[in-house]
Amino acid sequence: MIDGQSAAFFVFAGIALVCALTVVLKRNPVASAFSLVLVFFAFAGIYASLDAHLIAALQVLVYAGAIMVLFLFVIMLLNADAPASDFGRTPWSIKIGAPIGGLAFVMILVAAFRKTVFEAPRGIGGVLMTPERIEQAGGNTQVISHVLFSDYILPFELTSVLLLTGIVGAVAIAKRNQPRRKGAPR
Repeated sequence: MIDGQSAAFFVFAGIALVCALTVVLKRNPVASAFSLVLVFFAFAGIYASLDAHLIAALQVLVYAGAIMVLFLFVIMLLNADAPASDFGRTPWSIKIGAPIGGLAFVMILVAAFRKTVFEAPRGIGGVLMTPERIEQAGGNTQVISHVLFSDYILPFELTSVLLLTGIVGAVAIAKRNQPRRKGAPR
């Protein structure tokens, strides 16, 4: 018998899979980006069904909101929604190599996860976090913020540098392809 939480998972997982396929199969990048928004909302639904309401809200605010606005800004800045004329001229080596490379990547991930020993998450002071200890520490938000800004501050800051580098690179590429006006400084 399937309970409500399992049914919600299957519904949201099905929506996420269908929309993820739409992201890959659509030729228009703007339509792909909007399909990706639906994937993010489906993930938020999965998180909410698991009673991880903070993560669900962050999923909607950060990914479906901020990151997708950034993606759409880059798509419009690069004029990537204009159809490419050489789309059908993909070499046979890429047509064959890309799926083989993707399959090899998935196989490596599966092999790595099979050999990985998963531990329960550790929280403040390296203590094993149980629901009772999370409540004693002030709730999910308090524990996540403490762990994020203490144990994981370096990956957090590196992610922000990576996003900034992507924005600067997109602007540089967009500026390079624009025709210069007469009398404009270099």
